[in-house]
Formats: sequence, C-alpha cells, structure tokens
Amino acid sequence: MKQPALGIVSTILIIALSFGFISLFDFSTLGSWVIFVMAAIIPMEIVIGVTWGANPGFVSSRPQPLKGILLVLVNIAVGLIVGGICHAVVGGAIAPPVPILVLFGIVSVVVTFWLAIMFGGWPFNSLIKSPVGAGVAMLAACYILNYLLFRLFFDFSFMAGAPWYKASIDPHGMFNGVNAQVFYVTALTFLFVLLHFDLWPFTLSPAVMKQPVLGIVWTLLSLALGALAYYIGVNTMGMDPMVFLISGPIPFIFGTIVLLNMLHNSLFAKFSQPLKGVLNCIAAAVIGVLLAKMYGALAPVVTGVLKPGPPTNDFEIWLATALLGVTFPFLIFFAEFFKMWPLVKAKAE
Repeated sequence: MKQPALGIVSTILIIALSFGFISLFDFSTLGSWVIFVMAAIIPMEIVIGVTWGANPGFVSSRPQPLKGILLVLVNIAVGLIVGGICHAVVGGAIAPPVPILVLFGIVSVVVTFWLAIMFGGWPFNSLIKSPVGAGVAMLAACYILNYLLFRLFFDFSFMAGAPWYKASIDPHGMFNGVNAQVFYVTALTFLFVLLHFDLWPFTLSPAVMKQPVLGIVWTLLSLALGALAYYIGVNTMGMDPMVFLISGPIPFIFGTIVLLNMLHNSLFAKFSQPLKGVLNCIAAAVIGVLLAKMYGALAPVVTGVLKPGPPTNDFEIWLATALLGVTFPFLIFFAEFFKMWPLVKAKAE
C-alpha cells in the first residue's frame, strides 16, 4: 500500500480505535482524568518522536512491533511519573484532577512542541552528546519553564469559589487562565503552518536557519500571528474563546497531523514552495474541519448529549479532548512508533 492510500486507511483505523477508547468513559472522567493523563503522556511522546526520531539506541535494532511496544511502554512510564509529580505539585493531589491542573498539562504540550521543534532541541542537543540524555533534559526543562510561565501568565481567581481551589496551585497571572490556554494553542497553530511551508521563507536566509536564531524568529512570528488570529476571532468577531478554539486552531492542527504524519506530506509533494505550503494549509484546514464536524456529529452516540458554549463549554472540551487529547497521540503512536506496522512491512532500522 502506497501513500496517500496508506495514510487514509491508517487514519480511519486509528479514528475508529479512538472512538472505542473514548466510549469507555463518561464525560466527567474524560474531561478530568483522561485528558490529564493523556496530556502528561504527550510531551514525552514528542521527545521520543522528534528529539529521538522514534529510534533511540536502546530499541534501534528491534523489529516491529516490538520496537513500537517498547517505545509506547517507555512513553507511558515516563508520562505517569511526570503526571504524578504534576498532580502533587500543581493539583494539590486532589482527585479527580482540578481544572487548573488539566490546563497546566495542556499547555505543557505547547511548551514541549516549542522547544522540540521551533528550537530543534537547542541547547540540549548541543550540550549533551547522547540524544536520550538531551531529550530527558529537554523534557525536564519544558516542565520547569511551563511552571514559571504558568505562574506568570495564568490567572484563575475566577475559580476561587470552587471547594478545591485553596488546596491547589493558586496562580494570579496576567490573563484569564482559559483565555491564555486558547492563545497558547492558537500561537502553536502557526508552528504547524511553517511546517507546511518547509520553513519557507526562513530557508532563504542561512543566518536565520541556525539555532537559536531560528527558534527566536519562529516564536516571534507565531506569537504575532497567533495574537492577530485570537484578536479577530475572540475580540472582533465576539466568539467565545473555547468555541473559537474548536472552530479553527484545533481542527487545523489535527488536519496537519493527518496530512504530514499519516499521509507523509504526499498530497502536494510535486509542488515547490510557497505553492506547496498554501495547498497544504488549505488541505489541512479542510481535512481538520471535516473531521471535527464528524466527531461532533458522533459525540452524542459515543459519550452522550453535551451542552455547547459557555459557561461550561462541555461540547468544546469533549471535542478538543477527542481530537488532540486522544486521537492525536494514538496517530503518532501508530505512524511514528510503529511506522504503520502491520500495514507497512516491518524492518529493523
């Protein structure tokens, strides 16, 4: 089976598996324990897939599916350890996880993407020769940096009436915590936009393509475009932040994962930049929106009827969790850890 048929079939199979997984939980569990545990797993998944290239030395000679199984087990083990620490330090060891802890976990994923992709693992891969050691050091730095940024930018005083509030972290940052999370993810969207363009026009300047210059320039551009998109959607158009999030940023990111990781960027491979990037972005948006609509239509069957919009945003939380909290990591497990085994012949790399 060749691309794009391979990617399409693989995506359908993983989506079906994801719906089966989601159906095991009621909404209260999905929106607390499930999203928290998955958010604790994803940063290590990024380290394994990006920093380690899904082929660290301790499994590089293993054939599939053993390699994929070992990588998943390592991923889950590290994620549970990190999640346990965050649960105690940030969440006050309260069960089920409080909303502040869930948001902390979500934005830790954004910070990990930032360091792993925008900065390409710099400076850890320059200071530490071992890719495994560099990845572990970067993961630790991601959580430390995320904690500091969380305390600086996230304000949860509007949740002060909740009975669990005083038992958990009490950040009084610069912005409403929910809105800050939406901005984080919106800015992350433009990380993926640049991937569609193969980092064009940065590639036109060798000076820009060197770290940390690339990471700084890419970050500033993403923040500026993210702020513009957020301002247009939330301030100008008056959309509820969570409704805005599931209407644009999350579908685009999800569509990007399908296009780049599952279809291996094969749809417009014959085109040159910047046309290729434009076509990729359009395709990612269309694929993401269509799949988000499909997920939304199936939500009542899989989980039950959910109330959309403020104040609870139940439907928006469910859709964001289903797309990026569950299906996204499952897609990466299959595409990167298992290299689409058994649909693709297993080889020892």
